[in-house]
Amino acid sequence: MIAEPNTANNLPSQKENAVRDETVPESAVQNISCVRNGNLKTPREKRKVRQQCENIRRSSASSKRVSRLQNGQVVEAVTLFEVVSMGKQAMQSVVDDWVEAYKQDRNVALLDLINFFIQCSGCQGMVTAEMFQSVHKKDVMQKMTENFDEESGLQYKKFIAYPWILTVTWPVDMGNEDYPLIRTGPYWKKFKANFCEFIAVLVQQCQCSILYDSYLMDAIISLLTGLADSMVRAFRHTSTLAAMKLLTAVLSVRLNLDVNKHNAQRLYEVEKKRISGKRTNYRLDQLERKRKEYEHKLLEIQNMMNAIFKGTFLNRYRDVIPEIRATCIEEIGRWIKTYPDAFLNDSYLKYIGWMLYDKQAEVRLKCLLGLQGIYSRKEFVSRMDLFTTRFKDRIVSMPLDKDHEVAVQAMKLLMLMSQNCEDVLSAEDCETLYQFVYTTHRPLAVAAGEFLYKRLLSHGGDEEAQPKGGGKFGASTDQLKRLIHFFMDSKLHKHVAYLIDSLWDWAGKFLKDWECMTTLLLKNAEEDEEELSDAYQNALIEIILATVREAAEGHPPVGRGAAKKILSVREKKIQLEDCTKITEHFIMVLPQLLAKYSTDAQKVANLLQIPQYYDLDVYSTGHLEKHLDALLREMRDIVAKHSDMSVLEASSRTYYVLCSEEIAIYSQVDHARSQLIDELMGQLNQLLDGFWQKEEGFCMDAGETSRMHCVLRRVAAFHNAHDLTKWNLYDKTLRLLVFEMEHGSLPVLVVVPALQCTYFSLLWQLAAVSENSPKETLFALGRELRHFSQICMHFLHHKDKDVKEKAFLILCDWLLILSHQDANNNEEVVGLLDYLPSTSLQEKLLLFIQEHVFRGEEEESKDLTEEEESKDESCKLDNLHKKRSLLAAYCKLIAYNVVEMTAAAEIYKYYVKTYNDFGDIIKETLSKTRHNNKIQSTKALIICLQQLFQAHAESHDSSGGLDFFSASFTNMKELARRFSLTFGWDQVKSRESVAMIHKEGIEFAFQGANGVHGKCLPPNLSFLLIISEFSNKLLKPDKRLVYAYLQRYVAEPLPCRGDEWQPLIWYRNSLLANEDEESSVLGSSGEWSPVGTSKTSSFKRKLSNGSLPETSQTEATRKAPEPQSASQLASAAGKSRKRLKSQEMHLQERLPFLCPRGLRGRSCKYEIKTEEVSEEGQAEDTAEDVDVDVVGADQDS
Repeated sequence: MIAEPNTANNLPSQKENAVRDETVPESAVQNISCVRNGNLKTPREKRKVRQQCENIRRSSASSKRVSRLQNGQVVEAVTLFEVVSMGKQAMQSVVDDWVEAYKQDRNVALLDLINFFIQCSGCQGMVTAEMFQSVHKKDVMQKMTENFDEESGLQYKKFIAYPWILTVTWPVDMGNEDYPLIRTGPYWKKFKANFCEFIAVLVQQCQCSILYDSYLMDAIISLLTGLADSMVRAFRHTSTLAAMKLLTAVLSVRLNLDVNKHNAQRLYEVEKKRISGKRTNYRLDQLERKRKEYEHKLLEIQNMMNAIFKGTFLNRYRDVIPEIRATCIEEIGRWIKTYPDAFLNDSYLKYIGWMLYDKQAEVRLKCLLGLQGIYSRKEFVSRMDLFTTRFKDRIVSMPLDKDHEVAVQAMKLLMLMSQNCEDVLSAEDCETLYQFVYTTHRPLAVAAGEFLYKRLLSHGGDEEAQPKGGGKFGASTDQLKRLIHFFMDSKLHKHVAYLIDSLWDWAGKFLKDWECMTTLLLKNAEEDEEELSDAYQNALIEIILATVREAAEGHPPVGRGAAKKILSVREKKIQLEDCTKITEHFIMVLPQLLAKYSTDAQKVANLLQIPQYYDLDVYSTGHLEKHLDALLREMRDIVAKHSDMSVLEASSRTYYVLCSEEIAIYSQVDHARSQLIDELMGQLNQLLDGFWQKEEGFCMDAGETSRMHCVLRRVAAFHNAHDLTKWNLYDKTLRLLVFEMEHGSLPVLVVVPALQCTYFSLLWQLAAVSENSPKETLFALGRELRHFSQICMHFLHHKDKDVKEKAFLILCDWLLILSHQDANNNEEVVGLLDYLPSTSLQEKLLLFIQEHVFRGEEEESKDLTEEEESKDESCKLDNLHKKRSLLAAYCKLIAYNVVEMTAAAEIYKYYVKTYNDFGDIIKETLSKTRHNNKIQSTKALIICLQQLFQAHAESHDSSGGLDFFSASFTNMKELARRFSLTFGWDQVKSRESVAMIHKEGIEFAFQGANGVHGKCLPPNLSFLLIISEFSNKLLKPDKRLVYAYLQRYVAEPLPCRGDEWQPLIWYRNSLLANEDEESSVLGSSGEWSPVGTSKTSSFKRKLSNGSLPETSQTEATRKAPEPQSASQLASAAGKSRKRLKSQEMHLQERLPFLCPRGLRGRSCKYEIKTEEVSEEGQAEDTAEDVDVDVVGADQDS
């Protein structure tokens, strides 16, 4: 008889029969199982098998089992599973021991091996076996089942593992999420490697004898095929991995047999020619037998391969578990590379092609890695024409994959295809792939840079299209011109730094050829007819600046990479060499370039940034001061010619770098800087004297306005980086601002730079304050600070938009600086200069943001026509940039506690409406404020939602009731949902904040009700629908506390059961959804069924995979629940109240504000007021909140 699963009464005896040594490790003891033979009846036979079973310690010296130290004692491994899991340096000796045991008694050894695979699956049950010959074939298929025995509570699987019928029995609660192959940590990672190595070595050691005995491999293949069809994930995963590795190992044996057969065939032919005409030779007969033996073995190997492929791969490459699919695809890629004669055809390649569309990134990645190994060999490519044609478009689209690693490997695969397949990629495909050099993910950009360099830059396309360079820099010139041509055609001129960074690892040699680049720029039309056009010159100068920055800084540009790269010793050495090379070359060439392009603001602004990357010591060590004079002379002329802020800021920054006091050239540069500032201040004084001497000083002609505007811009640019206090600039510009306040007639071109200069002057004075500064100086500075703040406040109402925006930005920065003085200064100094905005000023700042950032956008969009919108697209982008700067400046005041944190409520109202333009700024503000003060940040969220609700209620008063389906109410719910998402998955971390939202929301919802148990409908009851969006962020115990707090305001029974009370029912359901202790509230029975348990496990798996069930907002709003039996709710609450009383008492200490005084006085002995809830509503609530309950359960346990 086949051994049936034992009942629960027999479980103790099973444990007694399972031999477990005390020295066995705990991890092995948990997984150990007992192997029995169902046909053995006498005690002697059973004792004999037990002595031969793998559970008996093998004490002979030949076994050579592994041992290790555990808690100071030597632990010896007993079973194969323990040996493999502990790990051993020589796996071959382990296999040799098993082979010897197999030769002595193959039944016992094979049972040992079978039990090894069962244990590797994490099975804690037992395996019983019965000989296949004792069962009629008709009864076999009836016993090939996998079922659940309700009487014993065990699950069992019966299947054929020739020559036995095996029955594997295990507990129902055997977790699918915990078995050796998916356990984390280095120990289990090593176990997986040892497991695969064991299978490979086993086949290798058996290839000379027992591999072909028609017993061992038949049993193993039957076992793995049967386990691979199991519904248990652990069995499927482990057996699939074993079967795939088994086929890989058998494939290596097949290759060796092919070589041996080929050699035997050659020897046979040679011997046959040698004895031609003679009688049969013994040597020839021997070779003939050898050749036939190899053919027979090859036939058996082929049958094994077919059995594994058809029995396991074809069923499991589409498994629901991504790890199993990935294993299958990884191994078939290895088979194709190892044995292309059999596997390199469309019958096998199609599986890889199909799985390129898999939803899991892990599977797609294995497909790409496998194809890389195939396309890297040119001899394979010619046999893949059909596959390439069929799946090329899919591969070309995969650099857009949402998984970064998949995108990178797809680009590398396309690089191999481009190299080894002629004309497989069209020109359109290449143009699409070239653009990935601008992506922010650096590994993908570098891979695209390799593709661009090898495809386009290292060699040209058509010879006619290639620019012909000659002379010393012929090759580099051609490459540079192709690069410039590509950069110009891409029309992404502001992304040159990204382009250079992408090419740096592949084209660093010619990108560092600055001599070639500057030679192209210095060429004249008379010298060479191929002088670059103006656009090409601009592009080349941008490329020069980007390459200089990349070489000097050694890290990617901003936005590409999370942080600056830590350079190795070799990289630092290369960086220093590059800096020296840059300095030595541009010290002599840069003055010539500045002289040639001195009238072009765009070119000069880029060229002036190059000295910032110099090694300035080269000037003194190389005695190159004359070149420094030439540079300073050209910079002075450029400042005099230009008023463009990019040029002036670059000049100011370069002067600042050159004026470092630690270097030898400081005095020379400082003298030149002082002369330049004297000249600028002389011009300003002359213009101001002429202005104040006029009888009507507010009258200025266009010429005077332009000159004063240019001078003030130059002074402001230098005052930003240099201290100009000794020139007494503050009094001059302050007088202009006071005059504008009194008369309001100064041109905007004068007011804006004057405001900037005054601001910089005060900053330099503030920076000069020290502990020893006299009080008179501090009092005077404090008066000036407050005076300037009043001026900025006045300019917030200026008639010109540019003046208002500049005043607002300066005022925000000014308040931020004044409210965060240096802590090193003494308290008296900080107290005198500290300045916090008043309530009126905070209101003005908030009003400015509302008018100029949010409401101003609506008005502009209404005023502009369609034609004007299409024409002024660039103006819109500039305007959006200004608005983002204004909003960011104000949000910094909120984040750093300069203004009240509750002011953020007005900003949060526009989070959803303006998400595309300002969503990132508002979200970062919310994150910063929550980090600073969780309570105040949460209050801002509540105030925001309450104000929006009140505005919605006021607008619908005339209609007689709130419309739950109106756009404004839907927007409120969406805003609440977005706020809920910002709390993340860590429910413990956000526990206090979420509970506070519910408390404040409940109190607001029941405002206006008649008493605690009022019968009238509260006017704000619909607000419960809003805060229900936060219910899925509550821990399960907190849901019960919030539910208890809600009961204070609810009368029983409800006076009315119409639609007006639906928000309360909906909110209740969101608090009671998926409560194990209160499951009867949402269902007819009081206990969970086994199906419910499996559903919870499936949701946990979805949560671990990152995919959670979602319900659309509109659908969830419209599907309001209907009333259900109140008696069911009351009975369920009564049962749960007894079980959870102690837990709730503990939670009240953690969250006391959720327990009202009355409830605390009664020790929270509350009654759960109930309403009828429909089954349909229960299902929706459960589906919506089950993911949160899973998280809550994990964190609460």
